[in-house]
Amino acid sequence: MSLHKISVVFSLLLFSLSLLSQEKHSQAKSRRFVFDYSFTVRNIDPGKPLAVWFPIAESDDFQKVNVVSKSGDLPLQETRESEYGNRMFYAHTEKADKPEYRFTVKYDVVRYEHLATVTVHKQPTRQELVRFLQPDKLAPITGRPEEIAAQQIKPGMSEMEEARAFYDYTFNHMSYDKSGTGWGHGDTLWACDSKRGNCTDFHSLFISMARSQHIPAKFEMGFTVPDNESSGEIAGYHCWAQFYTREHGWFPVDISEAWKHREKKEYFFGAHDENRIQFSTGRDIELSPRQRGERLNYFVSPYAELDGKPYPNISNTFSFSEVTENRQARR
Repeated sequence: MSLHKISVVFSLLLFSLSLLSQEKHSQAKSRRFVFDYSFTVRNIDPGKPLAVWFPIAESDDFQKVNVVSKSGDLPLQETRESEYGNRMFYAHTEKADKPEYRFTVKYDVVRYEHLATVTVHKQPTRQELVRFLQPDKLAPITGRPEEIAAQQIKPGMSEMEEARAFYDYTFNHMSYDKSGTGWGHGDTLWACDSKRGNCTDFHSLFISMARSQHIPAKFEMGFTVPDNESSGEIAGYHCWAQFYTREHGWFPVDISEAWKHREKKEYFFGAHDENRIQFSTGRDIELSPRQRGERLNYFVSPYAELDGKPYPNISNTFSFSEVTENRQARR
């Protein structure tokens, strides 16, 4: 084939992909907002080395992210860890000379509804699929979750039918309940026993069951932006999941949101709504540069080390403000 023909074919391919992307977003709802990610590392002993890491929200098929501004009491360096590709800011000083250090990043975000029916399928790498079949520290794929998963499936089920059975089991046997202690770690075995928790517990159980039956599944972490408010502070994180089948590619689920909004149970098997922003993927995160402490269970809040040891005295402030003229009408 001549170079001219190759150039023409390549141009047509790019044009087709552009049309697919436009079609996808034209069918999906969207929401635009400014997201403020701020925190203060407090009560620091002077003279000791301090290191700080926090995630960076990135653009992808379902969110367009621009950093409006960023600032910190230490210079910010952009880094990326190798296992999942999560980007982050890193800051450090060999000798802290202030009682507290403040950092803030302001994002302009357009978030698109992720509908499985209009997803442009991207072929994941073999390495990616292999990783999303492996256990995480608190999300095993043998023992109890494997036994529960095996009880949900019948001979002849497709991968999609099996995943739906795991979704239904989690929905029917878990309660969204943050009372007491134990919840919020994404501990599958704890969820099996307690049958309650928050989004991490719901999706860890689902992911463990899916992976135990050789269905790749991944954990995604970010924040929910309230649907019925135009601005305000955001109290905490939110997480959701995707699983992969050869026929459908990556398929979105959000079981804890389905549990809280039961009228949307069918919707959230195959959708992530537009009321969110994603910051990271995966569990057991090794930061860049490598932290001295253990791998992070998940990565959405800032992490700091003082004198080489984890330092949890961090005050977070996450908030948003709607850019109303860009929001599509509800359907």
